[in-house]
Parts: sequence; structure tokens; C-alpha cells
Amino acid sequence: MSLQNKLNRFKKQLTHVGTDPTSKKTIKPIKEKQEVNAPEWRALQARAIRFEDQHCILREKNLTKEYKIGQYTVNDLHDVIKRWNDRSQSHPLSAGGRQAGDLLFFDTETTGLGSGAGNTIFLLGVARVIEDDIQVRQYFLPEPGNEVALYHHFLTDVQDTSNLVTYNGKAFDWPQVKTRHTFVRDMVPKLPPFGHFDLLHGARRVWKKTYDSLRLSIVEKELLNIERTEDTPGYLAPMLYFEYLREKDPAILDGVFRHNEWDVLTLISLYTHLSNVLLDQSHGSLSTTERYEIAKWYEAINDFTEAKQRYVCLLDTSARIKAKKALANLYKRGKDIDKAVFYWESVIETEEDVESYIELSKIYEHKYKDFEKALYFARKGYEAWKSMKRILRKQEEKDQAQFNKRIIRIESKIG
Repeated sequence: MSLQNKLNRFKKQLTHVGTDPTSKKTIKPIKEKQEVNAPEWRALQARAIRFEDQHCILREKNLTKEYKIGQYTVNDLHDVIKRWNDRSQSHPLSAGGRQAGDLLFFDTETTGLGSGAGNTIFLLGVARVIEDDIQVRQYFLPEPGNEVALYHHFLTDVQDTSNLVTYNGKAFDWPQVKTRHTFVRDMVPKLPPFGHFDLLHGARRVWKKTYDSLRLSIVEKELLNIERTEDTPGYLAPMLYFEYLREKDPAILDGVFRHNEWDVLTLISLYTHLSNVLLDQSHGSLSTTERYEIAKWYEAINDFTEAKQRYVCLLDTSARIKAKKALANLYKRGKDIDKAVFYWESVIETEEDVESYIELSKIYEHKYKDFEKALYFARKGYEAWKSMKRILRKQEEKDQAQFNKRIIRIESKIG
């Protein structure tokens, strides 16, 4: 069924919302409960799998190592994992100590976007690397009363993986699994103690100043050269699920399965791409702004060696001033005062920078005991500060008092 046909079906349904309840409307008879291994499921590459008196639907698809997800294959994933393992320093997205088969690329489809117990997961989608091939498995809830079977098979199958890879999964998908698991936990395996790479967090770190939105559909199109055709939008998935519950026609779900399949495959490509830009100091796809954001990320996780190298690579770019100030602060933290002074003085050669003047005044006063230079930089900083536009009156008064106090103190030392 084409996407347009699906939209037309829902358009007809929505016209009845809020209408007079006494109006005549044709009500279709509900079909008899379908055989769980009916040809309609097999047409979707799916089959029923049982657990005690319940069942869920498993759709499985295997892709060879030559299969390209945008610009990447499984070999590229193996390569970045090897590079993470060769790197001594840790990182929030580092696969160090793991292999490709340890990663579980995971996404869900739910009946709503809320986080409460009333929100049900009806599709759990995973992709993982088995040797050199990609295996996609999707666990579908055919009826609300079959969650024991759903979570039994899902959790049994993923016990040997150690790390989730999601997109916004820390905030949404995995907490939803935890919530639903509480209702069946006495009858199914425990939730594995997964590590978790949430690629949305990584995408925000690198590209938040490049794109207004970091929805997965935008990221995969702009960064991964993936453009879906005839995709069923995610917001339609709950409506299609409810229609399936009424009609019991698996064909209704074809687009939902394919949408979820593309989501988990995209995660493989995105993890590979993010790893590449984090591991390559001069990745060709990155703008100056993105390179600076990556350097800041390394600084934020206290990988100062990598951060310094990244900032140095920016000294001949439009971000040179920010890079110099960042390097000065890093060398100050490392108590290498001479190098810190070198970079702050390099900044004020071309910029009237208040922060650099203040830092230089402090160092010449307290470290070098050169009070003449300390006074010079304090006054220069004060003049630069006065030329700035300010909004907060209280902060202005506080800053002015600090400048006056510093200048008076240094003048008294000079005598």
C-alpha cells in the first residue's frame, strides 16, 4: 500500500472526529482472529514465535557485508571500532574493549510519545553485526495481552550484547522498555546491564550550530547521504498499529516495519560517521565551527592532550581567537604559565579582549611580580570593558568594582 493511500484512509477516518454521534456511519465487521502464521505475515518476512500461551511476531532480515547504508558498510564499522580499541583515552562514544557484535542498534515504535505507563511499545527493532553480516530483527506485539512473549524473546535474544546504540534512546526508548518491563518482570529475563551510546547527544555536540533541527531524518540526509523513498512517517506508526488491531491485516504494517528497519540501519551508519569525525583530527566533511565544537567536547571530558591538538589545528582558521583563548586556559590549568601567557598575548595582538587582559594582569601581578605590566594590562582591560555593550545593571556595577579594586591594589604595590 502506498503512503498516499494510507494518508487518504486516515483522512476519511478523521472527518468523523467530533461529528454528531447519531449520524449514520457504516461499521466494518471485525475480522476473525487471524492465524498467527498466515501467508500475510510471511509476505512481510515475519512469523509468529510462541512463549507459553502467548505469541509475538518476529520479522528477520539479513544483509551481506557489501550492503551500503548511505556511504558506509560493515567493514567501515569494524574499522572505527578497531581505531577506538587502539586509542588509549576514553570517550563517551568509544567502543574500546568491544567488538562490532557487542553493539545493539536499537529503536522502538510506541503508541504515543508520553513517558507514562499507558504508553505501549508495539515494535522493538534491533540491528547487530553477526560475523560480517547485518541481522535486523523486529519484535512485534500483535495484541496488547502478549507482552510476556514479546519481552521474553527480545531479552533472550539480546543477552549476549553489551551496549545499546540509539538516537534519543536514553531519554525515551530505553526508559519505555524499563517501564513496560516492570509489568512482566516476574515472567521474563532481567534487563541486561547495557552500556549506552545515545547518538543524539553526539550529534548535538558536533552539529548543533550547523542545523536548526537534528531529527534523525535530517541527519541521515545531510550527513550520511541517505534519502528514504516511500517512507512511512513515524507519527503515522501508532495510527497504523491501531488500524491493524481493528482490521487484523498485516499488510497495514508494511511501512511501519520498513521505517523502523531504516532507523536501526541508519544508527550503524551514524555511529560509524560520528566515530570517524571524532577520530580524524582534520575530517574533510567538517566545518571550522564543527571542528571547534569537537575540540570543546574533548576538553569537556578532560582529554586535554587531544583538545590541545584540535585547537592547534584551528590556529590558521576563522576560529583562531577562540582556539588561542582555549589553549591559554588549558595551559593555565596545567600550570604551564609561560605558554598560557604566550597565547593570551597572541590574542591581544589582534583583538581587544577583556578576558585576556584580565588574565595577563593577574599573572604579571601574582606570578611574575611585574607590577608595571600588571597595571598596564588592568587598565587596558578596563578600557576594553567600558567599550562593551552591557544589559544587566547589577553585573555592570560588580565588574566595574572589580576593575577599580584591581587597579588600586596594583598601584599601591608600585607605590
